Amino acid sequence: MEPGPNITTPPLRRSLPRLILRLAVIAVLVWSGLGLFDWLQGHLADLEDAARQRAMTTIVIVAILAYAAIIAIPFVPGIEIAIALMVMEGPIMAPFVWVATVLGLALAYIVGRRVSLDWLHGMFRDLHLLRACDMIYRIKTEAPENRLSKLSDRLPRWLAPLATQYRYPMLAVLLNVPGNVALGGGGGILMLAGISRFFSPGWTMLCVALATAPVPLAVWFFGADILK
Repeated sequence: MEPGPNITTPPLRRSLPRLILRLAVIAVLVWSGLGLFDWLQGHLADLEDAARQRAMTTIVIVAILAYAAIIAIPFVPGIEIAIALMVMEGPIMAPFVWVATVLGLALAYIVGRRVSLDWLHGMFRDLHLLRACDMIYRIKTEAPENRLSKLSDRLPRWLAPLATQYRYPMLAVLLNVPGNVALGGGGGILMLAGISRFFSPGWTMLCVALATAPVPLAVWFFGADILK
């Protein structure tokens, strides 16, 4: 990884093929995941009509696992998929959707924690996103406490405590705010949380579990009609 102040971007003829390949891989993964979900949803309806309960149970389990994988993908509207599942299957689906949501967001967080910072730096450099390159450089070279202190100094006075001292409640709010898909969706938000190294695994998983529980619990206790 090159030092932050001396970032040089490669010529477009060299970076463009790598960029296209990366975007193509991401697009294929998203398209495959959503296609699999649609296929499972269609077969689930067929199995309900045919009253084949054992096979339906298997399909439901696979669908939940597919949902967990899909929600981990940035910019996927996970809450809409969760609501569709609960409306389609009723209150009995609510706890499974909640568990799958937590698993999917945990997967996104783990990917963010484990992804190579050198790889991210190279990708942002190919995109000519020099500020993002500098951010990755600082994540790798500076302690989280120092970066939090500098972040607090740069932010407005009213926002600094929310982004630093109360970052876990802020994370919970971002997961539930309408339209958060514009921020990357739940998967993108948790992946960025993992990359930032500001969020410890234990507290993050507790925050995710609590933040995603209200809607499934409400459906479980009061029925899916509250979503309509």
